[in-house]
Amino acid sequence: MQNTKRSIWLPLVFAFVLAAGIFIGQMVSRNAHPNRFTIYPRADKVGTVIDYITTDYVDSVNRNALTDKAITTMLESLDPHSVYIPASDLQKVNEPLEGNFSGIGVQFNVQNDTVVVVNTVPNGPSQLVGIQAGDRIIKVNDTLVAGVKMVSDDIVKRLKGPQGTKVKVTILRKSVNKLIDFDIIRNKIPLYSVDVSYMVDPEIGYIKINQFSRTTHDEFLAGVQKLHQQGMKKLIVDLRENGGGYMDAAVDIADEFLGNNELIVYTQGKARPRQEYRATPGGVCLNDSLIILIDEMSASASEILAGAIQDNDRGLIVGRRSFGKGLVQEQIVLADGSAVRLTVARYYTPTGRCIQKPYNHGYDEYYNDIHERYLHGEMEQADSIHFADTVVYRTPKGKILHGGGGIMPDVFIPLDTAGYSDYFGEVRNRGLIYNFAFNYTDQNRSKLMSLKDLEALDKYLDHQKILDQFVQFAAKKGVPPKPKDIKVSGFIIETQLKAYIARNIFDNDGFYPIISRIDNTLEKAVDLLKH
Repeated sequence: MQNTKRSIWLPLVFAFVLAAGIFIGQMVSRNAHPNRFTIYPRADKVGTVIDYITTDYVDSVNRNALTDKAITTMLESLDPHSVYIPASDLQKVNEPLEGNFSGIGVQFNVQNDTVVVVNTVPNGPSQLVGIQAGDRIIKVNDTLVAGVKMVSDDIVKRLKGPQGTKVKVTILRKSVNKLIDFDIIRNKIPLYSVDVSYMVDPEIGYIKINQFSRTTHDEFLAGVQKLHQQGMKKLIVDLRENGGGYMDAAVDIADEFLGNNELIVYTQGKARPRQEYRATPGGVCLNDSLIILIDEMSASASEILAGAIQDNDRGLIVGRRSFGKGLVQEQIVLADGSAVRLTVARYYTPTGRCIQKPYNHGYDEYYNDIHERYLHGEMEQADSIHFADTVVYRTPKGKILHGGGGIMPDVFIPLDTAGYSDYFGEVRNRGLIYNFAFNYTDQNRSKLMSLKDLEALDKYLDHQKILDQFVQFAAKKGVPPKPKDIKVSGFIIETQLKAYIARNIFDNDGFYPIISRIDNTLEKAVDLLKH
């Protein structure tokens, strides 16, 4: 009977003790970590998690870095063009779009671990104090920047600064046997989005736009005015490798070609009602025949301009299929100076096409699309192209168009590989063509600067056996001559050498007229306009 009572009560005692232990353990735990079982009333789960990690994570963490990472990851899950820009990067990211920055006004290159001035900006701060092309920058504010393997970005940061501030630059000049100090007052330096405008023949003008910034329309108008004064009646606008920029700049340029009230583009999003952009009266290029050049790197605003011209049957699009970005971003600046660019709408060409290519398979596959196009043969054959959007769109004149993957040109030009060889690939990939051109310019600067114009420079270089000198230079750099390859690629190499030398003397006004000799897309455009 006694054993029976113990067998009954003993388990109950153990259960009581165990329950009491759990209760006491929970109380101790709550006292030690008062927030562990707290239910946060706020709906901000991201902020709650960051708070929790910051206070209770086993190691110390940087709250700001954690927040930046969370925002970046959220935006990456939306689409490839919604991005977070840290405060430290915002100015650098915005400068090209604004069309200027504050600095000393030099173009430079780093050769043999030394900064060499390639050109000074006309009437810029450096030119005004007497800095010249060919000068070596040895120190910036008494800090040595030559021979110390300082990266270019760090040098740029030292030269840039707020407008009106002073920077001391110490220069080595070949004609002077001692270092020269210059005190330079930083000022606004223009960043041009129109690389060049010149006449390719008595009636045909050429304008190259590298991006769409706040100043692009004004630059374009200045170029058109110059070309009209020289007799232009037909125009080639080159948008190849132009990744876009401000939509308004593309709209304003399209407006110069289209008749009153013709639709240029429209945008629409969940929280953005349809907004149409239409042409206004008085475009300065209404009577000019037009061809636009595009390639696989032409994106966004470039595609808006090309789409407006194509959909209104205003001109021909020549080249290869464009990138395929049909999303519109809006930027907001956050309290700490960082910014978010969020996709808020899609844009549609006048026929109703959205040319945005698919992005549902992730960021990497989206940007790898260009490489996949190359592997699938699209760069060589137009019939290798497949559009995600199977809907057929028609222009007013009945031309059939497709959306869902870029602007398909009216005249397809395959990637030009004629003249390529193993030798050319090696010297190009190692940067030897550019390096030789720079060294040649540096060593012969006095003679080259004495030549009055590009024609004179071109004739002079014709007699200098530039290709032979380059082959010897490349051999010293570890690339032995391959006579058969040089016979195949010699004209391309020599033309590139001359173009880079001309750029060092006459900037882009020297480069583009010479490099056009090996540009089969431009040649085709000229031929189309002539006939």
